[in-house]
Amino acid sequence: MGANRRPFRFLATSRVPLRLATGIAVAGLAWQTSPKPLSADPSLSSSGEKIKSAFDGVVRSSRAIYTITFIIVDYKYYLRSLPPNSSEYRIKLSEVHLRSARRLLRLCEANKGFYVKAGQFVSSLRQVPKEYSSALSSLQDQAIPCHFKDIKEVITKNLGKDLSEVFLAFDEQPMAAASIAQVHRGVLKDNKEVAIKVQYPGLEQRMKIDITTMDILSKLVSWIFPDYRFERVVSEFERATSLELDFIQEANNSERTARNFKKNNIIKIPHVYWDLTTRHVLTMQFCSGHKVDDLDFLKDSGINPKKVAKALMEVFAEMIFVHGFLHGDPHPGNILVSPEGHHRFSLVLLDHGIYRELDERFRLDYCQLWKALILLDSQKIQHLGERFGVGKYSKYFPVIFTGRTIDSKSALGGQMSNEEKKRLKQELRSLRMEDISSFLESLPDDFLSILRTDGLLRSIISKLGAPRRVRLLAYARFKSYVCTLPN
Repeated sequence: MGANRRPFRFLATSRVPLRLATGIAVAGLAWQTSPKPLSADPSLSSSGEKIKSAFDGVVRSSRAIYTITFIIVDYKYYLRSLPPNSSEYRIKLSEVHLRSARRLLRLCEANKGFYVKAGQFVSSLRQVPKEYSSALSSLQDQAIPCHFKDIKEVITKNLGKDLSEVFLAFDEQPMAAASIAQVHRGVLKDNKEVAIKVQYPGLEQRMKIDITTMDILSKLVSWIFPDYRFERVVSEFERATSLELDFIQEANNSERTARNFKKNNIIKIPHVYWDLTTRHVLTMQFCSGHKVDDLDFLKDSGINPKKVAKALMEVFAEMIFVHGFLHGDPHPGNILVSPEGHHRFSLVLLDHGIYRELDERFRLDYCQLWKALILLDSQKIQHLGERFGVGKYSKYFPVIFTGRTIDSKSALGGQMSNEEKKRLKQELRSLRMEDISSFLESLPDDFLSILRTDGLLRSIISKLGAPRRVRLLAYARFKSYVCTLPN
């Protein structure tokens, strides 16, 4: 959704033509789908289309079953008879990680749609081995646009009007394409420029088939590897995916966020045109800009990347600690930087489909946790760990959030000493998959949402070349606004 503009086609004259990785990988695929039946998709009106959709679903399911089975067999037999703590085991484990990650990448590229979304999610998980995150990260920008003829049909069915009745001009080439929708640029009859987000036709019908496959495969992995328990993960993503498919909900989220930041001059939320918005079509104000991690653009515009990083972290820290209403998918394509002159800029926040409304009790406890993390108050950290349900695993909170061990002597934002790194490495090697599963399964849903969002933000901050303390100071600043409960 860059600032560069192409000429519009004017409608009046237009023709409009496992071990760890196995479980996590499959859980990620399962998390992107859900066993909940969805409402009938009006875009699949003929029996022929439904038959074709069912056949395509069988093909996708067959690919998935073959791929996941092959991965399971590879982990099960390639690592057999090797002592888990041996150097040979670690070398071979990395090899099977890489093979399996490449197989999953090919599966996502072949099946497209929700499988691409699944791969994107897996690549963003901090606990995923680097072989997976590296291989699957190439999916972030690889959505193939739908034919305009099909997109036009979705728009006219949802708005009840032909494009020429609504738009003065409409660009047939999408300016952005993701796994569930693509975005076109248009001009309304009153010359206002808009972005039109259109859900792909047949998406809900395809999802019914895909979610069943993913649910079965996740249960298969749990049966073969009992230490992997992902039922809660599937349930959580069911909620998020259902919301993301409803553009009315996305529009409501967008307006609520705009109200939350109405006094913040640095953030822009596109205005929603409600008379041109339905469950499958979202029409909003067009906002120009470039991806937040486009360093060449920032340099050419005279914008300091570190200032962008600071502003971004402060926006999300305010969401977490002050509003308790958190954008759940802050990847670079959903955050644009728009120059405002004299080296100033604004941040345009897009794609408001996935949000988490934090429980008020959790929000206050999470604030207290950050206070304890900053002060390295080990007793308070352990106490809050009990409240969050993770018990003994609370000692890893400082490592997860601040990069320090619970008994660290280093300053906030500083590096761990060599002795700390050595001791932590030994501890982590002693962890079993059962420990990791128990830890993740015990965390509240709100906590898991924050972990994923924080992971995506860390990646952006790193690309912008900002030091770790930018993120830590933003959290420290905004937690102070709400840390009012007594210790």
